[in-house]
Amino acid sequence: FLSTGNLGRAVNTLNQESRIKAEIINFRDFGTGNYKQLDDYAFGSGGMLFAAPQLKNALDFAVQKSGAEKNFVLYPSPQGQLLNQELIESLSNQEHLIIICGHYEGIDERFVEHYVDLEFSIGDCVLTGGEIPAMVLIDALSRLVPGVVGKSNAVIEDSFYKGMLDNPHYTRPASWEGENVPEILLSGNKNEIQKWRRSIAVKRTLSRRSDLVSRAEIRDYISGGVFLTLISNENINPEIFTGIENLRALYGLQRPFLISKNKELREKFKTSGFKILGNFSKVLEALNNQALVFKIYSKPCRNSFHCLEAKRKILENIENSKNEKFDNAILFVLSNDESELENIDGISVYLQSDFNNTDLKLDLKTALTLDRILGKR
Repeated sequence: FLSTGNLGRAVNTLNQESRIKAEIINFRDFGTGNYKQLDDYAFGSGGMLFAAPQLKNALDFAVQKSGAEKNFVLYPSPQGQLLNQELIESLSNQEHLIIICGHYEGIDERFVEHYVDLEFSIGDCVLTGGEIPAMVLIDALSRLVPGVVGKSNAVIEDSFYKGMLDNPHYTRPASWEGENVPEILLSGNKNEIQKWRRSIAVKRTLSRRSDLVSRAEIRDYISGGVFLTLISNENINPEIFTGIENLRALYGLQRPFLISKNKELREKFKTSGFKILGNFSKVLEALNNQALVFKIYSKPCRNSFHCLEAKRKILENIENSKNEKFDNAILFVLSNDESELENIDGISVYLQSDFNNTDLKLDLKTALTLDRILGKR
């Protein structure tokens, strides 16, 4: 396993430092007695368990040999946390990993409690030992090491890297057993191909793994513009717009614009000190556009949706759109006075935040909205 394919090349790189250093320590070397005993019967009936003293001796040897300041000890177990991409990315930041592979009924729980940092599982199934889960983890970790996979973009486009499933892939011949490759892939139009791939990834995720949507990174799947609309009939602290402008740039949104029934306030925004909004931001009396509108509330209200459900509705809108209408815009509408949202047509979304029962400031509400709906993983 450690000597073939991309992983083998990364572990055994010639004429340069290996990208991955991996070593197998034989637990049998730490057995006791003439038979190198490692296990014993479980108290209270049951199968055989690896004994804590021998495990501790093996772990001490591994820690000493690693030379690392911090060792993170893992134990593959049916009781462990389900292995997913987020956990793999977290583990890839650890200095040195030690994986303890159990057998039989497992290992002594006292050792787990004192020395294991994390138990992990690759799924709801029972295996004969921990070697296969260990290999799964090592393989997944290796893909995040620069240079192991030939193209870095291949890692970024993988399923689960952004919380979404991958799109289907095809190769020659273009027609096989009566099935043809989608025409868009033969067009040579890179922009349209990218749109198609993302729309298919959305469709697959919604139909096959809808549970992923709540933690998916969906910003790159929205081809249309994403806008912020602020509603106010009273003066707004200019500092709030500084924070909102920074958020807009961070999430790649279009410039925000203001809706106000207060004519004097509209004129003030157009001519005076709110330059942070930019020269192309609009100041309107009413909202009038064809975008998919989300009205953002701090707390649940009648017929409102959780903010994570807003992500699902955005993806469903993309899936149900025809290709020529794939660029539908998304519009988030926010206000300090949430009663002002009632007269706007759109989907009501709540952020479910308490903050000591105080009303959220507009810039904080904007930050929560963008992070929970469009935030990076």
